[in-house]
Amino acid sequence: MKLRALASFLFGVLAVYPNVTLPLKAADGPVYMESQRVLDNFGKQGGNPLIPGDAYRVQTDRRTANGNIEIHEKETDIFYIMDGSATIVVGGTAVEPKTTRPGQMTAKDIANGQTYNLKKGDVLVIPAGQPHWFKQVNGFINYLTIKSVKP
Repeated sequence: MKLRALASFLFGVLAVYPNVTLPLKAADGPVYMESQRVLDNFGKQGGNPLIPGDAYRVQTDRRTANGNIEIHEKETDIFYIMDGSATIVVGGTAVEPKTTRPGQMTAKDIANGQTYNLKKGDVLVIPAGQPHWFKQVNGFINYLTIKSVKP
């Protein structure tokens, strides 16, 4: 059932966001990731790459603690919540942003952001340049991240 939900999600993303650079083909062939390998990847802490790429990346993420404010200059994040829950703040204005590495920033706070209570089955799209912050993780949250990277 989890694989069917994941497949529906991915096809839905492609239908709603046709310009998302999500690979149906990588290098010389299609990209396939067996469901157990995807699920096993959640057992690792932090962002764990499944499918790397220049225009896209697919990874599993498992959080057990609150996060830092992140701003990705060229990366749109698409989250599909597999399990667990968390409160995230998105958008608004980054307070005292600072560059951590090329194309990536952090900030002291977010002013006037939108708060979402994420739970299993939810989808959240965070456009490039939008600050976001996992303000409160309720035990843990497992989510699939698809990063679409602007050239």
